[in-house]
Amino acid sequence: MTNDERMTTAENARDCEALFWNDGNMLAVCEEPEEKHVYDLEERTARFGEAIIDFAKAIPQSAVTYRIIGQLVGAGTSVGANYVEADDAVSKKEFLKNIGTCRKEARETKHFLRMAVRAVPELKPQARKLWMEAKELHLIFSKIWRSGK
Repeated sequence: MTNDERMTTAENARDCEALFWNDGNMLAVCEEPEEKHVYDLEERTARFGEAIIDFAKAIPQSAVTYRIIGQLVGAGTSVGANYVEADDAVSKKEFLKNIGTCRKEARETKHFLRMAVRAVPELKPQARKLWMEAKELHLIFSKIWRSGK
């Protein structure tokens, strides 16, 4: 059995993401964030949504990018909206449901950032920073979600 056959789908996906964002340079996946992050998740997710909106404004409008922009903004801003709902949850079940939605929206944002770069390659540097933040948010919400079960 080859190493590729033993790899899970998630491992293959991570390898493909690393190749896409790092132009084949696997060492860059371990890089440190350029800036210190806000630890208040409500503020952090709000800033993330604002950054997604600003990025979307930089994407040239075309038939190809129109849907990508809408999906990207929808997912990117939903992360914060769902976190606010989770923070105001009245039960553990409601909290976990909303945190799970945050997790899904962060992952969806990563997908649409990748699609935006495919449509407009010159936006890759800005998209990469947002993709790294979406990845960190996804990991944070995944940990919260798993810890709450």
